Amino acid sequence: MTKILRIVNRFNLGGITYNVTYLSKYLPNNYETKLIGGPEEKGEQNSLYIPESVGLNPEIIFEMRRSINPIQDFLAYRKIKKIIKEFKPEIVHTHASKAGVIGRLAAIHCKVPVIVHTFHGHVFNGYFSKVKTAFFKQIERFLAQKSTSIIAISELQKKDLCDVHKICNPSKVKVIPLGFDLKKFNTDVELKRNLFRQMHLIEKSEIAIGIVGRLAPIKNHFMFLNAIIQLKNSCNKPFKALIVGDGEMRTALEAFLIEKSITFNLPNSYIHFLGWIKEVDVVLAGLDLVCLTSNNEGTPVSIIEAQAAGKYVISTNVGGVKDILVETSGKLCEPGNDKMFTKQLINVINDFENCTINAKLAIDIVHKKYSYLRLCNDMDKHYQSLLTQ
Repeated sequence: MTKILRIVNRFNLGGITYNVTYLSKYLPNNYETKLIGGPEEKGEQNSLYIPESVGLNPEIIFEMRRSINPIQDFLAYRKIKKIIKEFKPEIVHTHASKAGVIGRLAAIHCKVPVIVHTFHGHVFNGYFSKVKTAFFKQIERFLAQKSTSIIAISELQKKDLCDVHKICNPSKVKVIPLGFDLKKFNTDVELKRNLFRQMHLIEKSEIAIGIVGRLAPIKNHFMFLNAIIQLKNSCNKPFKALIVGDGEMRTALEAFLIEKSITFNLPNSYIHFLGWIKEVDVVLAGLDLVCLTSNNEGTPVSIIEAQAAGKYVISTNVGGVKDILVETSGKLCEPGNDKMFTKQLINVINDFENCTINAKLAIDIVHKKYSYLRLCNDMDKHYQSLLTQ
């Protein structure tokens, strides 16, 4: 048995939890995996039900939080070192920034033979000041030197890490795209669609425009709201805008609408905040168009899932979005360009029937490229290569 200690930032609802779950559960039988990570933050949806649904029982490191806290971070580091000494893994594989720093430092100290880190995104754009960003880059360069391998989830992300931010040499980076169980997005679609639309009072004639994810500054939901308001003023087609998710920016987003005298969450409103919904396959069955307005991303899972469900996408061109967006199934605009995003949205609504037909062409492509079985097979081969070396 090859023992793997897999460490994730925190168990909040999102693509990372799905990926560490599949990698912990569905690698070949010659691996034994222990999965650990921090708890969800305030305003986030707990995602432990995902690993638990396949029989996993992750260990929670309550001291591992999103924000930087020297005392809590040190306590998390000590706990992880203790787990390493007791579990004795041949591989420590960390996922995302906080887990990557604390987990790799612990693995280095304990002389773990193989240390792997996956960049699901990074904090080098749009999160911190230039001084803090430079500091974090130095930390990542040091940790990359000490790591056996770095995993990027797209070719664009590899180029970003190696050529733009100079985190490590390209020879150390392996590109392994994300993987998911996407079958649910094409199962009982009409039943799910009717359920979602009845629950949220969406008429058959209305186009349901959705945005899925944390309500956080980096996600720039203001761009989405501005575009929706402009769409209402310039388009005669009936629609509803649905914001799926929650977080620290919800109060500010609601205040923005109140200031503009726009009602929301009422039966006759065209804008609705739905909060977190676990059954994303039901959400996507009910939606007609999916938007993403982030200023920075890794590889956004909502775009992969939307395409797997045959939905058209309008997104900002950030992170690995360009790598995962099938040409027929969406449009891109530059981050922060409200005017361009609004124009794209209006054009898509005006040509909605053709866009809907084109979006269906991406389903088979996405299912094949982003299967969790492909993910596990790719990772198994990479682990074996690293262990041999």
